[in-house]
Amino acid sequence: MSSYTPNTNLWLERSRLDGMMLGAVSYGILLLLTFQAVGAILSRHRNGNGVLYRPWLLAYVVVTFVLATIGFAANLKYTEMIWIDLRDAPGGPVALIEDELSYWINVMALTCYFVMEWFMQALLLHRCIVVWNGNRYITIFMTSLFLTMIALSISVLAGGSGAVFYNLNTQLAYLCIEVGMTVAYTLLVSWRLLNFRREVGGLVGSEHLGTYGAAVTMVVESAAMYSVLGIIFIISYALHSNISNLVLLSISHVQAISQLIIIIRVVQGRAVGTHTDPETGTNSIVFATYRTENYTVPSSKSRGTESTAVEGKGSLP
Repeated sequence: MSSYTPNTNLWLERSRLDGMMLGAVSYGILLLLTFQAVGAILSRHRNGNGVLYRPWLLAYVVVTFVLATIGFAANLKYTEMIWIDLRDAPGGPVALIEDELSYWINVMALTCYFVMEWFMQALLLHRCIVVWNGNRYITIFMTSLFLTMIALSISVLAGGSGAVFYNLNTQLAYLCIEVGMTVAYTLLVSWRLLNFRREVGGLVGSEHLGTYGAAVTMVVESAAMYSVLGIIFIISYALHSNISNLVLLSISHVQAISQLIIIIRVVQGRAVGTHTDPETGTNSIVFATYRTENYTVPSSKSRGTESTAVEGKGSLP
């Protein structure tokens, strides 16, 4: 009696399975941070702190988590299909891994993660515009990157059905634009905060200047976590290396985790946030702590009533 022996590529199969495990770990961390973020946001609201409470921020946390959950569940189900439900399919697990976009469940997962990344990059865009007080050139530059990223992701979904995922050049371009936008955000925000620190150096005490340095450190650290992983993914994707399978199923979770770290610190009053003046509707940067003493230092480049504010005597962790 003859038996069918499917194509075998153990490194490909191991990398896909290990990538799913790493995706599960990163999703677990995302789950914990989401609960912590929601609790912190609702706690600020119950305490009556109107400056730190933002309903749209709560909606952002919930929506991105729901999208991540749907995407993760779809990837988990397809992992079962590879080695259990469809293990006797022509080509075996290797064919199922390579032709993953031929199955609607993977297209759904990819769509969820794309939309999730739109939300996350939109938040970066918002922060960057606020920090730069709506500077025209910065706004145009960052918005162009954001819209290009969306257009490329839609192109991937439109032309990826039935294609080999790692042969899609538009996906590679999408990854480059997305990681590039994150790096650009980090450099622009860091430069702006350091410039603020230089401008107010002779107006406030050294304990407040340390807040700006700590804010830059937090921005860089949170962005570096995703940027480094993104660069590894881009290189391995371009080289068609199976290392990309180790990153693919967790990279969006890592990006969400880095965003939640900042959100939690801001809401808990330990980091950089934004404040909208209820009378003028303009934005200002807020370095919030649990202390109540306020110092406001006008920015030399602000317009109208826009300002840079430093609240409290504490410093960032």
